[in-house]
Amino acid sequence: MVVVRDEEWLVTAIDPSADGWLVHCQGLSELVRDTTASFYEGLDTIVELDPSKAKVIADDSPGYRKARLWLEATLRKTPIPLNDPRLSVSTQMLADPLQYQHKAVRQALDPANLRPRILIADAVGLGKTLEIGMILAELVRRGRGDRILIVTPRHVLEQMQHEMWSRFALPFVRLDSAGIQRVRQQLPATRNPFTFFKRAIISVDTLKNEKYRAHLKRQHWDAVVIDESHNATNTETLVNELVTILAKNTDALIFASATPHNGRPESFAQLIGMLEPTAVAADGKTIRENEAKRLIIRRHRHSPEVAAEVGADWAERKEPINRLVPASAAENAVAEELSTVWLHPTHGTSPYSGANNRLFPWTLAKAFLSSPTALLETVRERIKRLDLNTPDDGREISALTSLELLAATAEASESGKYTALVNYLKSVKVGGSSTERAVVFAERVPTLRWLKASLPKSLGLKPENVAILHGGLTDVEQQEIIDSFKQASSPIRVLVTGDVASEGVNLHSQCHELIHFDIPWSLIRIEQRNGRIDRYGQKVPPQITTLLLTPTDNKFSGDLKVLTRLLEREHEAHTALGDVASLMGMYSVKAEEDAIRDVLSGQKTLDEQVQQVDDVAGLDSIEGFLASLMRTQGAKAEDAGVEPIEVVPEARLYPDDVTFLREALEEAYITPGAKESANGVEWREYPKDSIVQFIPPKDLKQRLSYLPQSYLTDRKVTELFKLATTKGKGKALLAEALRGDDHTTWPEAHFLGPLHPVLDWVSDRALSTLARNQVFAVRADVEHPTVILVGTLTNRRGHVVATAYFKAEFPNPANPEFCLVQTLESVGDAISQTGMHGTPINKGPVAGAVELEALIAPAVRRAEATLEGVFEAATQATHERIAAWTRRSEDWKDDASLFTQRSVVRQLTSEVTAEQRVAEAMEPTRQLVRPLVVLVPLDTPTANPATTATEGI
Repeated sequence: MVVVRDEEWLVTAIDPSADGWLVHCQGLSELVRDTTASFYEGLDTIVELDPSKAKVIADDSPGYRKARLWLEATLRKTPIPLNDPRLSVSTQMLADPLQYQHKAVRQALDPANLRPRILIADAVGLGKTLEIGMILAELVRRGRGDRILIVTPRHVLEQMQHEMWSRFALPFVRLDSAGIQRVRQQLPATRNPFTFFKRAIISVDTLKNEKYRAHLKRQHWDAVVIDESHNATNTETLVNELVTILAKNTDALIFASATPHNGRPESFAQLIGMLEPTAVAADGKTIRENEAKRLIIRRHRHSPEVAAEVGADWAERKEPINRLVPASAAENAVAEELSTVWLHPTHGTSPYSGANNRLFPWTLAKAFLSSPTALLETVRERIKRLDLNTPDDGREISALTSLELLAATAEASESGKYTALVNYLKSVKVGGSSTERAVVFAERVPTLRWLKASLPKSLGLKPENVAILHGGLTDVEQQEIIDSFKQASSPIRVLVTGDVASEGVNLHSQCHELIHFDIPWSLIRIEQRNGRIDRYGQKVPPQITTLLLTPTDNKFSGDLKVLTRLLEREHEAHTALGDVASLMGMYSVKAEEDAIRDVLSGQKTLDEQVQQVDDVAGLDSIEGFLASLMRTQGAKAEDAGVEPIEVVPEARLYPDDVTFLREALEEAYITPGAKESANGVEWREYPKDSIVQFIPPKDLKQRLSYLPQSYLTDRKVTELFKLATTKGKGKALLAEALRGDDHTTWPEAHFLGPLHPVLDWVSDRALSTLARNQVFAVRADVEHPTVILVGTLTNRRGHVVATAYFKAEFPNPANPEFCLVQTLESVGDAISQTGMHGTPINKGPVAGAVELEALIAPAVRRAEATLEGVFEAATQATHERIAAWTRRSEDWKDDASLFTQRSVVRQLTSEVTAEQRVAEAMEPTRQLVRPLVVLVPLDTPTANPATTATEGI
């Protein structure tokens, strides 16, 4: 605690600055309560309160409620040590207790890493978002998660925000187009929004704006999450530039992608280098595998440790249906024209007049395989760009015009694939009187629009029963459609979508039918699409169906057999490998499409481009490395020698969070004489339903304003806040909300988890019950006056490295220098020493509290003298970790000295030097001892009211 500008503040974090420390604080005294501020040591006088000069105040509250609340709040605000590998709050959230996900969290927190940095490369559907939430929760509990930025594709902004708040009680301000508009109304145009919102979620598209890019360069984060991080692997893109900026300006860094690289060694190496520069050799291309293994985790659906846990919560997909659909006469005419004029011209070359005449004919073919409508738009757009007066263009226009007429005829006639789609949807009971749903994927927007317009009439549906989703919609529109489709009350029965929904979106809560209306020419894209319904949490075996047009033209029909075999290979790889990208080894949708085009054009065979599942052996260095991770990290715990996941036993004075909340509210709002009227928050409990509710006071409403806006609107929590008090009830209400019966996916009552902002709020109120540098005196079952103390070891960044608890006994209080100090085994032991974890009885305030102040300074000094030995192991372990990293960096420098491209070496050396400064900041530098409570024997007399009033003053 510090005093700045004559107000009291609780220090929550510190950062080095050019002229001393930048101290981040939470207000405690009345004027600044519920205010956060940051002070520069060079500008403000920051007075740290001396714990040895603490005043002792006799607690006069019933059951020592004030002291118990203050002590509980202090323990909650004391971070778990930085390098404690055990899990804590992440195991108490609304996520299923899956050991394979806990393993990812533990790996992210591995003390062997200089900082918490990880690439979560689990295959599609394993729950990367949940792993992200668990990691962030653990960082928050360690005092390392105050400022967090999450970057996602724009269509999953709402989904990510929903998961972080509903399951982990981590509120993020969503900076989509609507959110940015609200920011503009609240902040001056020149204000950096990232300094105003401590936790934000934003799309990568928004960050491309030059203004936001400039803001990023001036902002440091405790943690940054890059979802779908493979979008940043192209070193020549703006996205890569943005991620590079963020990687340098954050402590913890989390990448998440099921397809983590694009096949280019230098791109993947750069991604790993962002996590830790020394994990990449000085050539900038070669992964130092032993170092990188600490930074990556990768498993798939059929990895033993995953398969053993998911059980019925991830139903196995049914055998896929690849339905051959005979082309209509009009479609056959188009196919023949494409085959004989464009794809396999009978008169020498195709009429295409562009620079690369190999690609465009297949662009036409791909459009046709989507729909005649898509082909028409492609043809017409091409004609617009041609000049009739140019001979080559004139020849192409003539050919395109013929194709246009045939496509228009096909569009006007009955479509074989469309008829097959309607018949299939009817066969699975999708219709006006049914609640069954289906997702229909197609690549071309004209196809989507055609399906959206045609399906309602064919299926007996209303227009609102068929929704369309594509990249041309705004971010808000995309999120609203996806959120609606998840709800049981949604009118949507068929979602026709482009590949904008193939990444990151959960569509399985109400749906288990997915239809490929056209076929992506990429194994990666096929797998991504399938993963929207084939993922953890799918209770019904998902059915994947593909409609394959089969024209009578032999050559064109032969081409389509290639796509059929591609689908078969995807299913084989999904079952055997869990990673379809290894079959082609290209790790890029575009590269795979180009390779399949080569197969279709006869330049390569399918076996040359796509390996058999049993033959995946000739792997390049990146794929071989990732494949080895898939094998070792996917093994069963007993086979791989993995230690069981340990959990931090967080001892508390109260049996559960709701009891702490109730007591705090009673102290603040129900005690006679409080500013609010009796029961001013209208607290109500419904034990049978495991729900409590109350009206948030004004200062809490201010904090709640940072909760998701749709949650505030749908559940009106600023008027009446409902909380689920058990994990089981929280999960049941969340599951009910995700069904969408109540027209919202937000639960009726939010789970009161250990990181809930309400608990943080009441903790701050409890801490403010004592004035500057005071501790309570209470009676306990002790023989002599005793002081309970906490000691912390912090590094230069202000992070807690280790904690210890002590009791100092004074057999002869008249001689306070005779003090017996004992180190307690744990915080639980410290609590048991106080006797306040049960239901203590306060017979009245302790007499002679002023005289007890003489015990504080000797207790603090003796505990400080004991700390060095207690923290020796933690200090040594930290030194060893830093030394190990230093050795790795020195080895890297030795390798770099042999490298000839000095510009690359200079760049990487600069990055390693920056990491060395981080390592230096990890050095333990300071020990601090604070008194927590003074205990006196049970028979200590009661002070008279006049004395107590004087002591209080």
